Amino acid sequence: MRSFIITYLIILLLAGNLFSQAARVTSEETKQAIATVSDELSAEKMYSEANDYAKAKFDEFNQKKVAFNEALRVKTLQEQKQLAAKYAAMLSARTSLSGEDFYFLGMLHWLAENFDGSFESLKKYLSEANLNSEKAQMSRGIVTLVASRKKNFSEAEKYLADYLSNKPVKLRERSQMENDLANAYFEAKNYALAAPHAEEAYRAAKDSLPDQPSKARALLEITDRGRNLYEIYRESGDSAKVEATLEDLKKVAISTKSTSIYYYALDSEIKHLIETKRRQKALEMADNLKKFIERDFTDQPLQEDLLRRFKKRDVHYKLLGEPAPELVEINTWLPFETKSLASLRGKVIIMDFWATWCGPCFEAFPYLTEIYKNQGQDVEVLGITRLYGTAEGAEADAKTEVEYLKKFKEKENLPYSFVVSQNNTNQIVYGAGAIPTAVIIDRKGIVRYIETGSNPTRGEEIQTIVNKLLAEK
Repeated sequence: MRSFIITYLIILLLAGNLFSQAARVTSEETKQAIATVSDELSAEKMYSEANDYAKAKFDEFNQKKVAFNEALRVKTLQEQKQLAAKYAAMLSARTSLSGEDFYFLGMLHWLAENFDGSFESLKKYLSEANLNSEKAQMSRGIVTLVASRKKNFSEAEKYLADYLSNKPVKLRERSQMENDLANAYFEAKNYALAAPHAEEAYRAAKDSLPDQPSKARALLEITDRGRNLYEIYRESGDSAKVEATLEDLKKVAISTKSTSIYYYALDSEIKHLIETKRRQKALEMADNLKKFIERDFTDQPLQEDLLRRFKKRDVHYKLLGEPAPELVEINTWLPFETKSLASLRGKVIIMDFWATWCGPCFEAFPYLTEIYKNQGQDVEVLGITRLYGTAEGAEADAKTEVEYLKKFKEKENLPYSFVVSQNNTNQIVYGAGAIPTAVIIDRKGIVRYIETGSNPTRGEEIQTIVNKLLAEK
């Protein structure tokens, strides 16, 4: 299940993981803030300045034609966070807070990523009388989110119910809150309580589509909510609802001409059929993909996009649920002697097809290392590459390239084995023409997972699959 995605906080100009370690200010910074900012500055003014800081700076950069880059963006957002933290510290030191002061203090903590501080301040605001409806609803949304993150289910349910019983109820905000609570229940493996919230999150995301300023972002949210609902039903073993969810996603995809949603839904349906021992039906569906695509999409560019995507999956569908083919044409197995997949039977095997020149491949190193170190007795990780005839950008013979790979392994502190093939035969067999490609094999030697590419949740996804396979008897 995906981590919390706080979409409605775009207006706060924040970026990155909103559940990372909260920013804190040192006592020296606090003293400086108190010395340089007048006590006459109102709570509302403090929040307004902090909230507008990044936008004002970006406008300034644009006017001065300052070259914009990622480092400058991160630096500016960090400055905004620090300013919010300073103002929050100063405001917290006052003894006469009341009414909307608590709201603005909570929002300053939120900007500073001090979620505990935001949680407590906004709860105080909600206990006040004569609340502003917009501010109260924003407060209920944030309190619900943080309570969900803390697995404080009763409190999260209470504030969500309060939000829904007041106005204005914004579909996008409701979708986010329902989704946060569904995620929390999912992580607690309480699928019965996760499902109703996931259903509401998905429904609200779909209903909000016509009013969204960005169709692309709205479709991403629908995909996210639909995926979460699908995963909840899959983990609870409700195949009928799994299939109904994927069918509904296909309808959304067709009506919005979204090849990404259509691909996800149809690909997931084929994999689900294989997982639930309906392999023949899955392969028949895979064989008829061209017919389905031409039926559902009339635009030729959309048809071509989908056909291109599914063509890369053909080998994967044929491998899923089948015994893993042995690795062949191996030049070197680092650091030990060459093994066979059969000799590793009884362990869950992760095969990571990669290359030293592949930037996205490096993203897998941390989570593969963590999995190997934490579960090394039961899990084997194999980093599978091949001889490319190069080393550090220069032509190299096989011996030189293998020596380079040994040094690379040591430099990156990768504890798991490297399997170096003579050629691309193994890549062809496993449909790893594009890298990185991850393959997971269960204890019985059956291929259970194949995915190509990299994304922020791939490590979490692989860990979830590994845990599931380790639990199987």
